[in-house]
Amino acid sequence: MDSFQLLLDGFASALTPINLLYALVGVTLGTLVGVLPGIGPAMTVALLLPVTFTVPPASAFIMFAGIYYGGMYGGSTTSILLNTPGESSSMITALEGNKMAKRGRAAQALATAAIGSFVAGTLATGLLVVAAPAVVAFAIAFGPEDYFALAILAFTAVSSVLSRSVVRGLASLGFGLAIGLVGIDQQTGQARLTLGIPQLFDGIDVVIVAVGLFALGEALYVASRLRHVPPEVIPVGRAYLGRADWARSWKPWLRGTALGFPFGALPGGGAEIPTFLSYAAEKKLARGVAREEYGKGAIEGVAGPEAANNASAAGTLVPLLSLGLPTSATAAILLAAFQQYGLQPGPQLFDHNPALVWGMIASLFVGNAMLLVLNLPLAPLWAKVLHVPRPYLYAGIVMFAALGVYALNASAVDLIVLFVLGLLGWAMRRFGLPVAPAVIGMILGPMAEIQLRRALAIGAGDVSVLVKSPIAVVLLLLSALALLTPVFRKLLARRRDGRVTSGSPAE
Repeated sequence: MDSFQLLLDGFASALTPINLLYALVGVTLGTLVGVLPGIGPAMTVALLLPVTFTVPPASAFIMFAGIYYGGMYGGSTTSILLNTPGESSSMITALEGNKMAKRGRAAQALATAAIGSFVAGTLATGLLVVAAPAVVAFAIAFGPEDYFALAILAFTAVSSVLSRSVVRGLASLGFGLAIGLVGIDQQTGQARLTLGIPQLFDGIDVVIVAVGLFALGEALYVASRLRHVPPEVIPVGRAYLGRADWARSWKPWLRGTALGFPFGALPGGGAEIPTFLSYAAEKKLARGVAREEYGKGAIEGVAGPEAANNASAAGTLVPLLSLGLPTSATAAILLAAFQQYGLQPGPQLFDHNPALVWGMIASLFVGNAMLLVLNLPLAPLWAKVLHVPRPYLYAGIVMFAALGVYALNASAVDLIVLFVLGLLGWAMRRFGLPVAPAVIGMILGPMAEIQLRRALAIGAGDVSVLVKSPIAVVLLLLSALALLTPVFRKLLARRRDGRVTSGSPAE
């Protein structure tokens, strides 16, 4: 059956009344949490993991997809109205969007962000329909050594890209790998890192890790840095675009989509790099009035990066669904959600659960349309959400996280582990360690261990079996490149600074 027919079947599932309701809840929650600084889609999906345990898988993932897309849009609201990005990928939007708002053009900035998100999300989801089955067809030929090399690529790429330093990224990854080792070894039957506690023999539930490190850790960190002065929110009317704004926005939307989708699909690519590139490209291409407005509130500087941001969200789903490879923090939490339902993303997911996969992809089209309908008329309402007292907000998150985790097994040990991981998440943020590598290490670590053992068993203990496959060799070379690129970049920067210093005239 071709992808188009499968997509039509997915629409039949996504357009049922109950799934439409879940999609609406998802995009509304996603926008809501994206609007609030410090709370992103990864944290929201992590918080909802325990709640959705009894929800049918297809409905749960339709809601999660809505949260993901909604969170990507919601971050632009705080960037424009508060000059405070709700997500790291919305930092560029703040450069021009907040200046537009201060010039009295907040409505136009929010409108180009909303419409650009819709255009980019729709086009990128169409590319996802084409790209994901093609990657699946390629991944069917993977052997154990290839899957091990793929896990190594995920570890190195995420550790080097999502951190200010490679060492900090690898340290975070080490925490995650250690957490993934807790429990009974499936092959030898030996208990590992359980401290003699029977409740840990089955390992630490991935839901507890996700909620503890992301939701609880983030809440504790942001709450510890709250300012007592309420934020100053720029007022906004009904979001709309005039004819001149349309003419200046549609090309940046398309260029942003073209940049965002491929970067989202790359391991460690994320949304930050394409948004920076989109902003730089639009600034370079600006002519006339647009060139004069850059740095003072150019609409192209909002339209392009917001399109790249949302296109990268669809690109992230390509390796996640087809290879089981998360390339962002939210994708790591979505992978944890799949494992909660006993599902493993990859080639077999498309064969064994096509209704779930294509229903989720179809819901992205539906969610994009819902976001456009919600965000254009409700922009003033989202601005009022920014006045919610932060102490109440984060206290509610801590309580909600504890209740959700306790409801899983009614175990006090789970609560203790949750708060220990929450303190660990707070400490990681406090000292600049990224959380995403830890979660990815915990999720993919056991899989990498199993595939490594299988490969060595096939090769009768010969380590060279790990590099006999051309696919594995390419993936390991990419891993080395991802690990060494930041180091080379710093060395080049130091050499360049040295030349500038030596070439400057003495005072």
